[in-house]
Amino acid sequence: MLVADHGRPRGLVTDWDLTVRVLADGGDVSVRTVAEACSSELVTVAPDDDIDRAVQLMRSKAVRRLPVVDDGRPVGIVALGDLAVEHDHESALGAMSAADPHA
Repeated sequence: MLVADHGRPRGLVTDWDLTVRVLADGGDVSVRTVAEACSSELVTVAPDDDIDRAVQLMRSKAVRRLPVVDDGRPVGIVALGDLAVEHDHESALGAMSAADPHA
């Protein structure tokens, strides 16, 4: 989930973030904020960035999702699975990501 503050991207919260930053820490989710669960560094790409830049950022920053930001406003998210489908739809990750979730 992309978290925004006054329309500007602030961070991402994933199932991993909730598990590690809140639940595993013994946190009471009823009194913790989304900001506490957010990743501290938000890495983004622009809509006109090429796929190789997204791949390089994912590798160097060890992230699986990148918000796509245009003029400071979020317009989407590109995920590792999206890139796997684009680059190698025959790989295990590409095949899983391309599969119909309702099948």
